Amino acid sequence: MLNEIRHTKMTLSQQRLFSIYLSKINPKDETSREVIFRLDDYAKIMSLGRLNIKQLKKSAYDLTRLVITFCEDGEQSEYTAKYGNLNAFSISSTLLFERFKLHKDDNEDWVVSIRCTDKVMPLMFNLQKFYFKYKLWNALQLTSSNQIRIYELLKQYETIGYKEIDVKDLRERLGFEGNEYKEWSDFRRRVLEASQVALKNYTDIKFTWEVIGKRGNGGKINTLRFNVEKNDGYVSQLTFDEFLLEQMQPKYDNVTEGFEQAGVSDIILFLTEACENEFKPEEIQILHNLIIKIIPYGDKAEIKHYNYLKQKYDELNWRAARTQIKNRFGYLKKIIEVDLDESINVT
Repeated sequence: MLNEIRHTKMTLSQQRLFSIYLSKINPKDETSREVIFRLDDYAKIMSLGRLNIKQLKKSAYDLTRLVITFCEDGEQSEYTAKYGNLNAFSISSTLLFERFKLHKDDNEDWVVSIRCTDKVMPLMFNLQKFYFKYKLWNALQLTSSNQIRIYELLKQYETIGYKEIDVKDLRERLGFEGNEYKEWSDFRRRVLEASQVALKNYTDIKFTWEVIGKRGNGGKINTLRFNVEKNDGYVSQLTFDEFLLEQMQPKYDNVTEGFEQAGVSDIILFLTEACENEFKPEEIQILHNLIIKIIPYGDKAEIKHYNYLKQKYDELNWRAARTQIKNRFGYLKKIIEVDLDESINVT
């Protein structure tokens, strides 16, 4: 049922966030409806180039205004879409998310909490039938919301091997409105063919498509058949952490007092040298905030911080010599965060 939803048009970032949100909940535990993201991670997922109160408010407003419409009886939704039997089911419209909260966690780090509404919980939790699963990496490298939606729609028919669908219904499921991709040539090239290439390159399924059935006036195409099969030729499985490392590091404005950038201190200038002056003082400050949690202030703390950062910077260069790293600062930050998580778990 969740995959049959009719929603207000989601952006690519919102579509990714929704996929990531679904990957983080436990479908057997309704208390997991509240998903927490580090602010940095949230900003990367949502492609927030600059991070300030205005951006966050707009992001929160847009996210908590997403309306979905779905059939209460999932078994009859396909029948209804085809035959329009309004007595066969009931329709519900509701907000997808009910809360967006920016706050500090127990470690005094800024985080974003997102929670779904009560009405959509039956579509996500305690499912006994009518569900399918896919690995998150399949959605992370797709470059448009169209591609993600087509992947999700076709993935559930992988076992059957095909799916026949009215073009009008497909357009609705993709969230197209008015004249968007109205011309068949544009729809074929920019939606069908682009998705065909993307799914073959980056997901675990691939498809071909063909026109079937009678055509309408002027040769209008009404129905398509998608032939779906397993794909072993994808480029790579991208982990969530790898996806985050590839995203641009957001630039912080004065989001709250906690985000105000401090002046460049001697210790920051000192630590900048540990990274051969590659990163900006603001970036070194972010790294230093993490390092302090791993190596608290004490005897010769500054030297210990320098040596630690130098060691991690050397590790970054070692990894960069073996694989392409697009966002070196983000990668170094993640290396340090892994150590921080391990130190917290040990404690």
